[in-house]
Amino acid sequence: MPWSDQGGPRNQNDDPWGQRQGGPWGSGPRNGAPPPDLEELLRRGQEGLKQLLPSGFGGRGAAILGLLTLMAWLLSGFYTVGPNEIGLNLIFGKYLGKTQAGLNYNLPSPIGSVIKLAVTDRNAIEIGFREDGVSGRKHSATQTPEATEESLMLTGDENIADVKFRVIWQIDPAHPEDFAFNIFEPALTVKAVAESAMREIVGQSQIQKILTADRKLIEPACQQLMQKVLDSYRSGVQVVQVLLLSVDPPAQVITAFRDVTAAQQDLQRLGNEADAYANSVVPEARGAAARILQEAEAYREQTVAEARGQASRFDQIYEQYKRAPALTRERLYIETMERVLGGADKVIIDQQQSGVAPYVPLPAFTPFQGGAHK
Repeated sequence: MPWSDQGGPRNQNDDPWGQRQGGPWGSGPRNGAPPPDLEELLRRGQEGLKQLLPSGFGGRGAAILGLLTLMAWLLSGFYTVGPNEIGLNLIFGKYLGKTQAGLNYNLPSPIGSVIKLAVTDRNAIEIGFREDGVSGRKHSATQTPEATEESLMLTGDENIADVKFRVIWQIDPAHPEDFAFNIFEPALTVKAVAESAMREIVGQSQIQKILTADRKLIEPACQQLMQKVLDSYRSGVQVVQVLLLSVDPPAQVITAFRDVTAAQQDLQRLGNEADAYANSVVPEARGAAARILQEAEAYREQTVAEARGQASRFDQIYEQYKRAPALTRERLYIETMERVLGGADKVIIDQQQSGVAPYVPLPAFTPFQGGAHK
């Protein structure tokens, strides 16, 4: 093609502006070369045709040949966009619109060009570690010392946390032109924004909460902050997910942190055991107190009832006493003696006979155990 000597694209699918630095009109074609002169290209093409055509070939034949060449050049502008792609049409480097999947058309090179972007493909960026593309294993910090500079972050309580996370992102299907023209290195930009957002969130948190309860809160907060910053850049990048893989203290002090964590777990365990013991003892004490109160209430009710019964009995006896005092006194005497002498040994003395009257207590006799006749 005419641009092959000037560092331009080799086909219509390449980026016509090199590395897209500064947008389509930022720095022109690659290597700083000026754009081709169309008149010079046409003149050279005519001279080449004159050399190729036979001497008897008239002007009409040359016109037909030129028309066929023009038609072939126009037909070369058809291109296909894959189902996971979006095409960006450019005319003289100016963005005119985007095309969806299927067969599309744009003026061919050098007038027009097409940039195809895979908008549904998801990309992953690791921060704080590197992953082996073959085995998928993480490299250690000694193998990748630059990862330590990414993962060590200062917390809000002036501690250092070793944070490793992964960012999943893709091109925004609604604004692929922003991705194509507004940022120079998309992967590096997303990585820098992700590291900056994570450092800001970690810098506002305490290390103990980061290690325990706040880990699930960091992921959505980092994703929202990243998306906000990238949208302000008009980058055309959509952050799909932020995965927090590990949050640990630095390797130099991890033993001390584990001891502190174990002590805090012991403190929490002992507190839980104390709460459980209190929860078992307090209800028992409350139940015993309630039982004593209920017994006291029952005793009070019983005593009051007995007192009221005795008072009522006394009133009834007094009514009978007023009607027959002598008889009542005798009955009271007999009843009293019955209660007093009922269980004592008794001796009956008959004053008229001047002696002891015979008395045989009936309870002293035991029933006959044999076969008695009835």
